[in-house]
Order: sequence, then C-alpha cells, then structure tokens
Amino acid sequence: MTANERREAILEALCVRRQDTYSNLAHEFGVSYSTIRRDIEALACSYPLEPVRGRHGGGVYVADWYHRNRRTLSPEQAALLKKLAPGLEGRDLEVMNSIINQFAPH
Repeated sequence: MTANERREAILEALCVRRQDTYSNLAHEFGVSYSTIRRDIEALACSYPLEPVRGRHGGGVYVADWYHRNRRTLSPEQAALLKKLAPGLEGRDLEVMNSIINQFAPH
C-alpha cells in the first residue's frame, strides 16, 4: 500500500468512525505512530480533520458536517419522493423509504 492509498483508507475509516486515536490507526494500518501523525497532518490540509492532543497520544476528529462522497436530496426532491411514497407498496415502498432516509437532509 502506498502512502496515498493508506491516506485514502485512513480518511474512509475516519468518515465512518468520526474519530479515532493515532495509536489505533497506526496499529490498524501497520505503520508507526509518527507515520500516522504525518498522514493526518497531510490529510488535514485538504479535509476537515481536527487533530487533538491527549495523555494517551492523541487522536483525530472529523468535522460533524463532513461526509465523504455523501450526496443529499434537495428539499424539493425529498418532498416529491414523500408525495410518491403512499402510492407504492411492499418492496417498492421499502426502497423508497430507504432512499428518503439515507439521502434526505435531516
């Protein structure tokens, strides 16, 4: 795994977890603590990551508003889907509701 591939994987993991420690990330990716710190510093230049210090080595948080590759429906799109949903049944209704729940702004 190259440094860029590792950083991509770190960002993906952080977007799911929303926070983690440097030690845990170093162990997971099989690199040193210093390497993870450098990776986080590099990622923080382009992404809303907040490195924090701690008595156990510190960690990193992802800004609450940031979700990688997550698309959302506009309010108009969500309203239209909600209007259409009552006309559906069974699996079609389940799929429509999952789309609304996953992509409509909360």
